[in-house]
Amino acid sequence: MAPPKPGVVPLRPLMFGEIMDGAFQTVRRNPKAMLGAGLLAQALGAVIASVLPLVAPASDASAEAWMGNLGPSEMTSIFGALVGGFLVVGVVSLFIALVMQGAMVVPVARSILNRRTGFRQMWLLARGRAWALVRLAGLGVAAVLLGIALIVLATVGLANSMGTGSLVIVLPLFLAFVAALIWVSVKLTVAPAAIVVEDVGALDGIRRSWAVTRGNWWRVLGIVLAVSLLIGIISQIVLIPVTLLAALLTAVASPQDLASQSTALQVVGVVVMAVVSAAVGAVAFAFQTSVMALLYMDLRMRNEGLDIALLRLLESGNDDGGIPGRGVPVYGPGRYSAGPPTMPG
Repeated sequence: MAPPKPGVVPLRPLMFGEIMDGAFQTVRRNPKAMLGAGLLAQALGAVIASVLPLVAPASDASAEAWMGNLGPSEMTSIFGALVGGFLVVGVVSLFIALVMQGAMVVPVARSILNRRTGFRQMWLLARGRAWALVRLAGLGVAAVLLGIALIVLATVGLANSMGTGSLVIVLPLFLAFVAALIWVSVKLTVAPAAIVVEDVGALDGIRRSWAVTRGNWWRVLGIVLAVSLLIGIISQIVLIPVTLLAALLTAVASPQDLASQSTALQVVGVVVMAVVSAAVGAVAFAFQTSVMALLYMDLRMRNEGLDIALLRLLESGNDDGGIPGRGVPVYGPGRYSAGPPTMPG
């Protein structure tokens, strides 16, 4: 007898196609929760990215003239402020994205048992883990900044002592840092899902993600790369025609006196691109988050028999409005308790 499929995926270890289809079905069945959270996660970045062109010089000539009037100290200060601003925006976006990613695990887990989730219910179930997700983001940012600082210090020290010969050491060191960063990032891919579903802290979420991905590193990397590539291609297919259409409408609307109307048309174009980019980003983020959440559930089914516990929960017919998988004893890699899975309650 085939395993039952009460919701978006069957209750057994999943194949790649089932994860992709389950992610799409989750977004379709819970549009308010998934797309609403995705829109919140993408709105800040889309608005900032769209407003930046407005504060830039209107042409290359004006930019060259503006830069020519600045002294070396002023240029250094402006460059530092721009870099700092982009870093702040990046860090804030990362924090928001991780919190949203953790919250959006809730409708994915509930959709496995065919339980729909609204936007408010999603936040009520996930809000207790918000600070743990923020701490997770903080740990990630701190670790990356520490690694970059060590690389920079090592590069400066070697350059002062060895000159151009330091490249023989610096280049392999940089490549090793990038490889280590990719490896750790894959190992921690499902940490937000573990924090929310298992109701644990940031450090325990890191340990759990490290444990459930053991022996599946290449599979997780392949799924992450495939989904990222798919989302990138589809996003460009949608955004490129919109960009070309906006340029065409600008040329048609003011063919003679383009200079006097350039500011108004630029504002309109920025607003349109912000709306379209936010919508596309929301759908892409919701789909990608659903894939990561289903990947977490799949890893637990493979390593810890979560599918058996979910099947027993399904047979009981109990729906307490919570998160399926929370309270299920963990055994196997990174276990908290030994023994086979039992039905909560």
